[in-house]
Amino acid sequence: METNSMVKQTIQIFARIRPTKKPTGFHSIEESENEDPKLEFMVPHDLADGFVNNKREIYKFTFQKVFNQKTKQEEIFEAIARSVADSALSGYNGTIFAYGQTGSGKTFTITGGVEKYIDRGIIPRTLSYLFEQINKETSQVFTMHISYLEIYNENGYDLLDPRHEVLGLENMPKVALMEDMEQNIHLKNLSLHQASNEEEALNLLFLGDTNRMVAETPMNQASTRSHCIFTVNLASHEPSSSTIRHSKLHLVDLAGSERVGKMGLGGQLLTEAKYINLSLHFLEQVITALSEKKRIHIPYRNSMMTSVLRDSLGGNCMTSMIANLSVEKSNIDESISTCRFAQRVALIKNEAVMNEAIEPKLEIKLLKREVQQLKDELKLVTGEQHVDSLSQEDKDRLWKSVQTFIEDTDVEAILDVGADMRKINHCFLLLKQYNLEGKKVQAEQQKNMDEKQIVEDNTPPTKLRKLEELLKQRDKEISMLVLMLKKEKLKVQQAFGHVEALGIPSYRDDSVESGKTLAENAVTCLPPENVKFHSETCGPRPSSAVLSMDYKEAFESFRKDCEENAAIEETKHVLKQRYADAKTLGRRVNESKTKINEMKVKIEQWRMQRVLQGLSGETGDSGQEDVVEEKLRVQIEEEKRK
Repeated sequence: METNSMVKQTIQIFARIRPTKKPTGFHSIEESENEDPKLEFMVPHDLADGFVNNKREIYKFTFQKVFNQKTKQEEIFEAIARSVADSALSGYNGTIFAYGQTGSGKTFTITGGVEKYIDRGIIPRTLSYLFEQINKETSQVFTMHISYLEIYNENGYDLLDPRHEVLGLENMPKVALMEDMEQNIHLKNLSLHQASNEEEALNLLFLGDTNRMVAETPMNQASTRSHCIFTVNLASHEPSSSTIRHSKLHLVDLAGSERVGKMGLGGQLLTEAKYINLSLHFLEQVITALSEKKRIHIPYRNSMMTSVLRDSLGGNCMTSMIANLSVEKSNIDESISTCRFAQRVALIKNEAVMNEAIEPKLEIKLLKREVQQLKDELKLVTGEQHVDSLSQEDKDRLWKSVQTFIEDTDVEAILDVGADMRKINHCFLLLKQYNLEGKKVQAEQQKNMDEKQIVEDNTPPTKLRKLEELLKQRDKEISMLVLMLKKEKLKVQQAFGHVEALGIPSYRDDSVESGKTLAENAVTCLPPENVKFHSETCGPRPSSAVLSMDYKEAFESFRKDCEENAAIEETKHVLKQRYADAKTLGRRVNESKTKINEMKVKIEQWRMQRVLQGLSGETGDSGQEDVVEEKLRVQIEEEKRK
């Protein structure tokens, strides 16, 4: 059962210009507030010799948006892919495909670069965005399945089949097109893989990209030689509803069109170019037929690609096209041709419908639950009660239901155990036990936290801080005592000088200590331990054996006598040793990473050499080649273990 939620719109077209080393001066972008931007090409007469349309010099094309050479990948996603992803989450089919000549930047736009994280393309950014929105949604339950189809030389292959490396492309089972009674297309031998999170989805993308057909051409060092369709299948439903929304999101990287005579291709590259150009020709036929209002027959069945993308072109889908352009002098003709193709695509109207249907299994499950609820209510109303006790199996089932109810974050969730009072009472008992256990655990955690706080307060760093604070306090006290002693010393020296100035001789008396002058006895008011004689003064000077020491010497003496000093020194030694060990381990890890990268490069070079040998007709010892590659892989694994 489908709803009437329908969106009618034409295919959205966008243009992206690949950066050039130097400004070419053959194109310009016109933008205004009231009109869509226009891309203009200026072709001098000497470049247009042999060109159609009476050697026009000015070509203008209108797009929804034109992205210049400085546009970042994030801007592409925000302007094109975000709205299509939102529609897919709401139950509408969506398609984004890139079209253009070889080397114009289609794969970079769709998949992205491999060197920098910021160069991620539409596919990884869309996957990240979808899971971000799914995790925010609390009223819907989503499931995602992913497939990755490659169309190489007009044959379909499953890029997510793990047998790629073992069997090779020529021995892989081909994906076959099948059509049911309602003319829906089904793909045999194309696997669907569930992705529960972003990491699993990206792993599937990386696996598929690894298995793609790539070769070096005069236009591109790593040219993709096949059409690839990365499909995200979404399904969502409310927990209490049997209505399920389905949507498909196709992210398509088309192989680049090539002029065989201009590029001078031969051998396997020539064969691949013929199939690529043929499939793009069939795509253009479909586009032309759809753009003609009186046309009845649309030749979808001419190629596998147009059959798979039937809904995307003139069907139940929200479709966007990115025209990738290389505006260098030698590629102006191809860029104009790509823009013309985009203008024809923009004439196609799609009718996107929200895909909602009743899931029979889910409907049956909900009806059975409703019947059981009615039976339980009937028993409760009639007063029919069970007299036998609950079995252990029933108790285990009730405990699982209680656990699910407690862990459910939905504030409107209910604990439904029927109208059986035995089960209701048992659930109340379980909830009470759970509450008591929670309080016990909370008390234990608080106790552990208190003990942990005590341990932290007694750790060497904490003790050291406390001792430092105590030392600062003692330093202040010492400073005050020294100041007091200096004042007393000044008073004694003044008294001693005054006595001598008066000419009072030293004398002995019963009231003074024998052998001392009056000035000397004047300091006897100070404690004996605070009096010390110095040879450089003419009399006694109050001081202290401890106070006469330098502050640093005093702290050193205090530190040596401190009972925690040994533990602190040992900790410092251990930390120093661990720091040295960490530096050593870091150096070893970097060395292993370097070796792994070097061996990966060797494997890629070895594979490239084998491909070149195959293209040139040379046959080597495949057993020896496998041994070399296997040996490098064993070395990589060994470095990983290290």
